[in-house]
Amino acid sequence: QVHLVESGGGLVQPGGSLRLSCTAPGFTLDDWTIGWFRQAPGKEREAVSCIESSNSRTHYVDSVKGRFTISRDNAKNTVYLQMNSLKPEDTAVYYCHEAARVRDMCVKVDFGDWGQGTEVTVSS
Repeated sequence: QVHLVESGGGLVQPGGSLRLSCTAPGFTLDDWTIGWFRQAPGKEREAVSCIESSNSRTHYVDSVKGRFTISRDNAKNTVYLQMNSLKPEDTAVYYCHEAARVRDMCVKVDFGDWGQGTEVTVSS
């Protein structure tokens, strides 16, 4: 069973920055396409970004383009989501998981459970 662990969330003011980390001890994240997803209270979970395993191509939902950057550090076996210029609408619990590209979208693969996520709150 693969357990992905998210960290780095917190409370930040609008315009601020956070860097989220995704790790999977005992597994090599470089072998997988990894996506970041988020869910705000009362809203459906949405894909934010993903990074492909084969060529490291990155993809972003329109609402975060130019503000968020997904990346890998293979030496640390970690996938990051650098979030800049944060807005209140970015407030959500953020999750990482193995993903796939389907219809030009980042989607969670069917197997595997969501982790506990890391909470991001953007508020003044």
